[in-house]
Amino acid sequence: MTARAASLGPQERQAAMFGAAPAELSVTLATGYTVRAHTDGCLAEAHRFLYGDQARWFRAEVTVNNLRPEAQARLGEDPAYRAALARRAACDDHDAPCIRASGLEELRTRLEPARLAEVRAAHRAEITAYDQLRDRALHRAAALLAAAPPPNRKGHDPS
Repeated sequence: MTARAASLGPQERQAAMFGAAPAELSVTLATGYTVRAHTDGCLAEAHRFLYGDQARWFRAEVTVNNLRPEAQARLGEDPAYRAALARRAACDDHDAPCIRASGLEELRTRLEPARLAEVRAAHRAEITAYDQLRDRALHRAAALLAAAPPPNRKGHDPS
């Protein structure tokens, strides 16, 4: 990045780092959101070097990072949760007794772990890929650091 960006302005440096071409990678989540990434730029190059397969890493990382939002979205499928949500929506934001009486937090605390377990089971393959690719990247980074010369410490007097 330093070599590429030495003579570039801020926008060009951003493009060199994150990519300038249209985003080629895309994952649409169960929540309906779509996440995109570039395959050009220094970040993409680093992902390919560390993880080996940038597209596989992107899919796994985005999925794993969005397990909780997917589980929370599944809460909305539960009629009791929807009813508690409606009761909470009827409360003034500063009316703590009304908010407590809605039962929303208690119900969320009780239901969310089961929904998260369901989501984790549904995405077992992505979680496994995420763990494998992250471990690969850790070993690649450790080897790279072990082979690197020590940093130049300006102002450091070794005597």
